[in-house]
Amino acid sequence: MRLLICASILLAGCAEADKAPQQQSVIELAGYIESKSLREASGLTRSNIRDDLIWAINDDGPPDLYALGLAGEKRGKVRIEKAKNRDWEDLASFVLDGTAYLLVADIGDNEAGRKDVTLYIVEEPDPDDDDAKIAWEIEFTYPEGPRDAEALAVDAAAEQILVLSKRDIPARLYSLPLRTDGDDRVIADFLGMLHELPQPTRRDVNNARTLNDWHWQPTGMDIAPAGDGALILTYRGIYYFGRQDEEDWMEALSRSPLGASLGRYRNAESIAFGTDGSNAFVTAEKKHAPLLRIDLREATDQ
Repeated sequence: MRLLICASILLAGCAEADKAPQQQSVIELAGYIESKSLREASGLTRSNIRDDLIWAINDDGPPDLYALGLAGEKRGKVRIEKAKNRDWEDLASFVLDGTAYLLVADIGDNEAGRKDVTLYIVEEPDPDDDDAKIAWEIEFTYPEGPRDAEALAVDAAAEQILVLSKRDIPARLYSLPLRTDGDDRVIADFLGMLHELPQPTRRDVNNARTLNDWHWQPTGMDIAPAGDGALILTYRGIYYFGRQDEEDWMEALSRSPLGASLGRYRNAESIAFGTDGSNAFVTAEKKHAPLLRIDLREATDQ
């Protein structure tokens, strides 16, 4: 089943329709997540070892990595030794010094009460492995105090981690080093606010709790394999930001993005570029959630 959609930056209920160009994209239902255990897929990422594999995580429960086929098939489950899953909210993959890694972001903080949050980095395992060891971990906090976040991405070339807050209006972008000295808690650097993401109206904010509709909040992020763009996911839409040579990420994310509504698919929670950057995968937090594949070629050719 293929759904051709008009990718206006303006989603239903958002305020700034004329900020971004329109773009067409194709959303295809690739399949459904087969694993019964993966009931709240809060993070997705591509494998850097196998082109036919993506990884996923649950937002709570055992500290497990789930290997999936490109249509959501079960491919394996790997436990991270000595890790804790307090509120896992995103997953990233990268290659550093020739080694493929996965980064698990335990950064959820609904009540904004955690004094620090944790990132676990492991060498990307084989999906048939039983467990994986932590290569290193990073504990960090924000300069202004606790924040809730569900979106994280890794720029391995710059050895930089980006974290995007969820509940701030506009969302706030932070940076961390990918490798740190020692075990001390790191304080993230505040880079700026993302004004070009769709912002809610006052009515949206006032009605959000009653309607259970927080459509503007970022729930996932990923950087293209070539480093020439980034995707940000909200509950209802996908936003592509191109990046020019020598441009830093705050500059790139300060331009108007190309946007796509997810249409009837709501409450999206995780996004990942495919292996070559020409498509992306999206899913939601529910049992046997749909796995969507988005053709990005027209958008990335702009």
